[in-house]
Amino acid sequence: MPGGMQQGGRRSTRRSGSIIRPLALRQTEELIGSILRLLGLDLAVPDHSTLSRRAERLEVPRSVPSTGPAHLLVDSTGLRLCGSGEWMVEKHGTHRRRSWRKLHIGVDASTGQILASELTPHDVDDGSQVEPLLDQITDPLASLIGDGAYDQIGVYDIVAERFIQTLLREWAYAIPFNSSDTRGTDLPRWLTWYNQQRPHGSLGRRTPAQALAGIT
Repeated sequence: MPGGMQQGGRRSTRRSGSIIRPLALRQTEELIGSILRLLGLDLAVPDHSTLSRRAERLEVPRSVPSTGPAHLLVDSTGLRLCGSGEWMVEKHGTHRRRSWRKLHIGVDASTGQILASELTPHDVDDGSQVEPLLDQITDPLASLIGDGAYDQIGVYDIVAERFIQTLLREWAYAIPFNSSDTRGTDLPRWLTWYNQQRPHGSLGRRTPAQALAGIT
């Protein structure tokens, strides 16, 4: 194959060059090779000439913006930090103490776009990072979805507070009322409309009730 690249490595490494294009092409070639070795993948790396040719015609798909409140998926993963001398460890087989960090992310369930991220020490509780993640998102949220690590009273309080902000923005302050009593009487109607009638772009134009029932 051109550039000394095998079929198995073409699909896996082709897009990497476009992500790190600010690097010189020879540096990009070495970086991709280092990443593949660290991941333990036996894949060929395109040479810098191949990267140059493909960069001219590579089409990177643009993310489609979500319409309506987002359904936010939250999770975290551990990251091992490797310094500039990591290749010496591989070459000579020496051992050194590596540091770990935890990356917390919030992803739009509809588009897959990362809306928020937070990097912390490895021993930081997942639930404690919900508020910093939500502080990075200005658009309204329809729901927050996470695993058991987020099943905490403090997380519920934060999510409830965020929903109240949406309620104020889209109902209490958006609709003129003659009195507080009239506003209070209208609240059940708005909640029913929000949950059962309002289409959410991040749910494929379904309502929350339809999504919970599994209706497509």
